[in-house]
Amino acid sequence: MQIALIGCGAIGSALLELVQDDAALQIAAIVVPDGSTKAARAVAQRLAPGAQVLQAVPAHGIDLVVEAAGHAAITQHVLPALQRGLPCIVASVGALSAPGLPEQLEAAARAGRTQVQLIAGAIGGIDALAAARIGGLDSVRYTGRKPPQAWKGTPAEQGRDLDSLLVETLVFEGTAREAAAQFPKNANVAATVSLAGLGLDRTMVRLIADPAVRENLHQVEAAGAFGSFELTMRNQPLAANPKTSALTVFSAVRALRGQVAPLVI
Repeated sequence: MQIALIGCGAIGSALLELVQDDAALQIAAIVVPDGSTKAARAVAQRLAPGAQVLQAVPAHGIDLVVEAAGHAAITQHVLPALQRGLPCIVASVGALSAPGLPEQLEAAARAGRTQVQLIAGAIGGIDALAAARIGGLDSVRYTGRKPPQAWKGTPAEQGRDLDSLLVETLVFEGTAREAAAQFPKNANVAATVSLAGLGLDRTMVRLIADPAVRENLHQVEAAGAFGSFELTMRNQPLAANPKTSALTVFSAVRALRGQVAPLVI
């Protein structure tokens, strides 16, 4: 399978390391912004020596597109690829909190007679949540708890010194849509949970900076006609980006391997 990977940052580079010896998955192209091609070429030469480094998805010779570049790449690269009939895997699920973007993705996939897959990323239980929605969901709440340094560069810094926190501090409480708007780099899990369950405006979100934790903690609580469940995950952060759980990369690799495996769960 010839794959175009959009993005060669922390997630893209980690993904390349994990699939470089997989004979069934060939990274044929790495798509990056013009200004980062030199750095991307260095990574490509080390991890994917046969890949071209380009600024757009090639018009021919690609079987699958994998997005790992952030929200802007959805509109710039994924939508056109879907319209051309290329199946796509999207890691930046938080981007779908933008009004109208999920509908645009669906329309593009229909036009190209193909499919876009949203990975579960750093959270589990998405299959159970999506199944519960069929029977009727009453409430879904997601709580994200991370070390203070993982919230740097976000609105969590406003009015507080993250380096001096001694106790857990609530940095946000509201809907998943509001969380995605204010914390776009931390919104993927909240968006994934909401898209599988009650939607962006009915899924409640709490975000916490906690100096007592070293992992990224994700908790989902759901209740409805099916019963109820509580899921807690303690994820190690990605070494190159503490805002991201390493499980996000593993989820993307699993989705890739699922495209070629003879048996898929």
